[in-house]
Amino acid sequence: MGEKLERKRLSGEAAGKICGRLCLLDDLYFPNAISRQDGPIDPTQRRDILLDLLSSDAAVFLERYGLRLNNEELAEFECLRGDYEVNWHLKQLRSAISPTSEEKHLRSVTVKNRRRAFLDKLIHDGQYFSEDAMREREPYLHHEYVGKFQDPVGRGMSRPGERWSETLMRRAEENIITAEIRKEQERLGVPKKDWVGPKEEEEVEEEEEEEEEEEEEEEESDEEMEVDKGRVASASVKVDEEACNSSASAGEEHLEEEISAVEMQDRMDQFTRFMQQKLLSGEDTHLDYTKIDDDVTLDDHWMKEVTYDAEEKYFAED
Repeated sequence: MGEKLERKRLSGEAAGKICGRLCLLDDLYFPNAISRQDGPIDPTQRRDILLDLLSSDAAVFLERYGLRLNNEELAEFECLRGDYEVNWHLKQLRSAISPTSEEKHLRSVTVKNRRRAFLDKLIHDGQYFSEDAMREREPYLHHEYVGKFQDPVGRGMSRPGERWSETLMRRAEENIITAEIRKEQERLGVPKKDWVGPKEEEEVEEEEEEEEEEEEEEEESDEEMEVDKGRVASASVKVDEEACNSSASAGEEHLEEEISAVEMQDRMDQFTRFMQQKLLSGEDTHLDYTKIDDDVTLDDHWMKEVTYDAEEKYFAED
């Protein structure tokens, strides 16, 4: 009987080496009841806690810390293969560390399905893929798809039912987003005239100098007009023609920047699809994919879909 119990335990040396290494990991998980104790837990205490758990319940030890073990350390648990739970955990861990081609394919399909299920949940909730939320995550992309066709003034105005403090906070957030767009425009070499947001001091000074030059030219023109009224009349007609042509040109340029509501919605749909595809491909840096890809509760979504499709096929064949 004693020999049987001995086979169900790791050797003291192996257990000591495993727990001695794990206790030095700063991010190692410990239950709240332990981590909430007064003061930090020193490595010696952590090692003793790990040894107690390994000695009393190897299956729970593997469940909590199995992914932190290397192949050599996992091999030490082979003596416990007679325990069903331990054997199950060992199989799962080895599959995660050194998966077969079939297991890799199965894992890939599972991950894709879980991400799709998570995407469907976010779409149903309605917030994550709202325009404001997507713009906050990807300011420059939003600007390129739809933002440059929208009136920027409206973003700074107060909204119905909004408190003044909320308006000020939203304006501060808008300034941050505008700065991010402008930084990306500068990085990509976009011409200054196309930059978003307030103009730099140098640009303002240049415009003021141009205005002063125009005023000086107008004063000189006035003096000439006093000397020769006939010449003034002729010049006036010419100026009016140029002004009309300039206004027409400016109007055409403004129209080129405007798009129809249908086209705006189409561009918004393209932007939304791009953001959704980014989530599915694992490129959304605002999400923790380890939690999504390992969330078994998301499998329920596909079970419902499969059941529904099977029922639809059955009644269609009927």
